[in-house]
Amino acid sequence: MNQILCGLAANPALPAALVDRLITVADDEIATELAARKDLGRAQALALAARDEGTAVHLAYEGRLTSADIDPVAQPKAALALLDTGAGLPEWARRFATDPVTERREKLAACPDLPHDVTDTLAADSEIAVVAELALWTTPDMAARLARHPHAEVRRAVAANEATPPAVLEMLLTGDGLPPARHCLVCDRERTPAPHARPHPHPHPADDLPPGAFCTGSHESTVHDMWRQALSNPATPARAAAGFAGHSSALLRWSLAGRSDLPPEVWGRLADDPLPGIRGDLAENPAVDATHLRALATDVSPDVRRSLAHNPRLPLDLLASLAGTAKIGATLLPRIAAATPAEVESLAKSPDPAVRMLLAARRDLPPGTRDALAADTDAKVLKSIAPHPGLSEARLRDMIDRHGVRVLARVATNPDASPSLLEHVTRHDPPVPKAFREVARHRNATAPALLACLTDRQARPIAAAHPSLPVPVVVELLGDAEGRVAEAAAANPSLPPAMMLELTR
Repeated sequence: MNQILCGLAANPALPAALVDRLITVADDEIATELAARKDLGRAQALALAARDEGTAVHLAYEGRLTSADIDPVAQPKAALALLDTGAGLPEWARRFATDPVTERREKLAACPDLPHDVTDTLAADSEIAVVAELALWTTPDMAARLARHPHAEVRRAVAANEATPPAVLEMLLTGDGLPPARHCLVCDRERTPAPHARPHPHPHPADDLPPGAFCTGSHESTVHDMWRQALSNPATPARAAAGFAGHSSALLRWSLAGRSDLPPEVWGRLADDPLPGIRGDLAENPAVDATHLRALATDVSPDVRRSLAHNPRLPLDLLASLAGTAKIGATLLPRIAAATPAEVESLAKSPDPAVRMLLAARRDLPPGTRDALAADTDAKVLKSIAPHPGLSEARLRDMIDRHGVRVLARVATNPDASPSLLEHVTRHDPPVPKAFREVARHRNATAPALLACLTDRQARPIAAAHPSLPVPVVVELLGDAEGRVAEAAAANPSLPPAMMLELTR
């Protein structure tokens, strides 16, 4: 019954009086569904928030609650959620800044627009986790101040904060102008600085540290992670980041591959990196110049070439050469999406079906180009073009007649597929399970098509929620042995109000 009530709580046709009734009996799962309703009234939101703090948190983030609705003593998590959205009260922030529960102070530290006295209090917190969380989200001035914090974990968080001033980020990379850090999480927990690698043979106070955490007095692993965060930070000056292109750490070099501001000589070093992941991220970087993109097009790694195909600045001639070898699939690539009308016409006439398949993934093709691709002789081109709006029923049926199971499911996803065509799909022999699932969620699916979909185990719960399913069948499915089918039937807007009332009893 709980699953049925969960489905009923999500039913868009549920009368307001029955929403009220469900609120009075809601457990956590039902409350979650009720809180997501678009028609939830203010009084209903308040009633839900009063029943469960987790739901109150959700409603706070959805903008359904105000500061007048929450008691920060009774529902501290909901109050913190309002502070996180900027809707809380300054006095709440001051209260939580000295809260004895560390997790609450840590949550507060991530909230925006905190009063200055609150950030000062959090910056002096005895728990490093609280100070580090503040450092990750705080203002430029406070970030610059925390960059000098004696704990390396706080500096690591400062390095990740995009509001940190560029000059400070450069100092974190070079160490110039900053006093050395005196602590890290490893040496906080270890009597004798030592490597910490899992599994540890005995229970140990440092077992919450990440694998490989290491300190011999210089806080090596934390400093390394601080560098990595700074190199990934777009506010870090390019001149400071570029010096790490030849670093022995692959993770640090990898952090450079996605940056958009590095000089060409750095692209060249990264294009020759022995790690395919670094070359792959570089290949997808839209800032990389054409010379290096052409070099990456001949990379030995298919993963690198596949990443290159997703670069929005890739020359079309390179894309054509990659189409048949990089196993890109029928996905809309950025360069294809940005192709000009003249380029679209040229791609449509490509002798390579892999290129025509990539073009067919667009959903805004001129009618002539669309229809020409729909008449293509290659099945993978048809699979790619089949969901395109505007295709006639005759063309879609012709695809099925020519290629059958290879295109059936994709034809069923076409938004203009007619009711009769969808019924035709469900009668295909041999049947295609994925096609049943697509028909079951299609807005034009008819009762006969949906009844056929009920014969497929995966399509059954999708069809049970479709408003075109006959009402007697919907009611019957409320007793289905599979819970998710019964839940979907309870969420069906065609369910009679009288049956909805009966279920709430």
